[in-house]
Amino acid sequence: MVKRASLVLVILLVLSVTSVLLVSAQEGNQDIYGRDLPEDAAPYEMQTWSVLCDSTRTEMSLSSIVTVYQRICGDTNIFDLLGDALVNLDENLNLIPGAAESWEPTEDGTAWLFHLRPGQVWSDGTPLTAADYVASFRFMADPANAYDFVWMWQGTIKNWSEAVAGEVSPEDVGVEAVDDLTVKVTTDGARPYLPGMVYFWPPLQAAALAEHGPGYVIDPALSVSSGPFMLTEFEAGSRLTLEANPTYTGYRPPYIRQITATYGDQLNGSFLAFQNHQIDRVMYVHLSPADFEVIASDPILAENYLPNFGDFRTDYLFFDTYTAPFDNLQVRQAFAHALDRESIVENVIGSQFGVPAYSFLAPGFPSSDATGDLREYQNYDCELAQSLLAEAGYPGGEGFPAQELKLRGETEARAQWWIASAASISDCLNVEITVNNMEFNAFMDALLARPTGITFGAVSYGMDYLDPSNMLGVWVSTARHSWRSAEFDQLVNDANVLVGDLETRDQMYRDAERILVEEAAGVFLVHRIQGDLFQPYVAGECFRPDAQGVSAWHWGNDWCWGTFYITNDVANYDTYRD
Repeated sequence: MVKRASLVLVILLVLSVTSVLLVSAQEGNQDIYGRDLPEDAAPYEMQTWSVLCDSTRTEMSLSSIVTVYQRICGDTNIFDLLGDALVNLDENLNLIPGAAESWEPTEDGTAWLFHLRPGQVWSDGTPLTAADYVASFRFMADPANAYDFVWMWQGTIKNWSEAVAGEVSPEDVGVEAVDDLTVKVTTDGARPYLPGMVYFWPPLQAAALAEHGPGYVIDPALSVSSGPFMLTEFEAGSRLTLEANPTYTGYRPPYIRQITATYGDQLNGSFLAFQNHQIDRVMYVHLSPADFEVIASDPILAENYLPNFGDFRTDYLFFDTYTAPFDNLQVRQAFAHALDRESIVENVIGSQFGVPAYSFLAPGFPSSDATGDLREYQNYDCELAQSLLAEAGYPGGEGFPAQELKLRGETEARAQWWIASAASISDCLNVEITVNNMEFNAFMDALLARPTGITFGAVSYGMDYLDPSNMLGVWVSTARHSWRSAEFDQLVNDANVLVGDLETRDQMYRDAERILVEEAAGVFLVHRIQGDLFQPYVAGECFRPDAQGVSAWHWGNDWCWGTFYITNDVANYDTYRD
């Protein structure tokens, strides 16, 4: 009896001590910046984030300054964490301060001044200055670096196009350091939308870039960071580790202690890895219709799949309108009316992934066709399509040359969207269309070549900044597609520089899109519905509702990395943390 009483006493003492330790640990649950974690947060050691990256991708850098199309783990949003862009977006897509605490145009409206937050530093202890941003923009404008996103500032930043063409030095580009904390961007005339264009592109460090070249970013021995995380491990195609940057003084200090990335079959393996709690988030592009059936039938999964507008992405067909047969307007219009997008969205794409598109600008995007006025120009009408093709000289498809529809490295699931599209057009018009799913970079090289290497292709496009000048700018005659309308160009270019009359500017963009749709420069298939699946123990201010009541990690909300944390609920699951 005495022995049993002693044993009970020992157990009680152990439990008491354990409880004290747990309470003490919880009370002392702080991050590397000395901040208390939220009350429901798991211990700091468990504040980790894991993703699965695509082992088949060709990757170059963690920085958008070096590449956009070949960013490391590009579908997981863990790139560009080694620095802060000048501005960011809130959940309602309004501009908010990033590395810059404020900005304003010059009096004549032909330049913008961005004022950096004082006290920001690189992880080697050196200050972050305007010179780092200047060096980064000059790097992108230097034709020797063959930057894959140079078109972004053509016709916007002074001397940008000339530098890219090799006509002037990159040092002549209109980005300069007024002083250590002021970046000045000079434009080709008034550009009211310029601040939204610098949302991307956290800087490279000027000193490291000069000494080591852009490769320093992915070498843990050389890499420096002014962002919320720093690179500590990288084995190309195998593993990557980012750690919270203890020297970070920017606007989004993270609760997350560590981000790890492993490589594998991202398309087919992401949902399984998520179900096994090996990763913490899955993007919609890595979920199949079958996966969505599982999600819909599971209350916890369904509650934690968060749909959103994303980047207002539209998938569409396009043509080389300078080359027969697509130099004929009636041929393009015939293709537009032969596409049964309603059936394809319902039966192939899935209504959870998108809505049928009859125009380029997605619902909710500024100047988009909210009333459906443009639908008549591209609605499915096979009889009308056949009539148009006959008027173009190809009755019943007779004599129409066989076409190859080229795709941009699409996944197997999304390739089916375009196979179904080709079948719809082919069946209606009695024309031969084969589908060629090209390698991503080969497709882009062919698309941007002049003359273009793609006569008939399919691609998707989403916004780079929230203004019609961005999306419609893709279609001006100097941009990516081989189509030209002088009236369209004039409307877009005039609207781009119009200041002070928002209603007129909006109507000019609407008029421009009507021309784009009516002339069938593109044939629009679907406006995507995007979303993310999160583990139930991921929390943070990132999920606060926007003005429409939508709770999600919205496109452009990079401030979210400063609010994400892992809750105590993680203890109820077997995860990679165990």
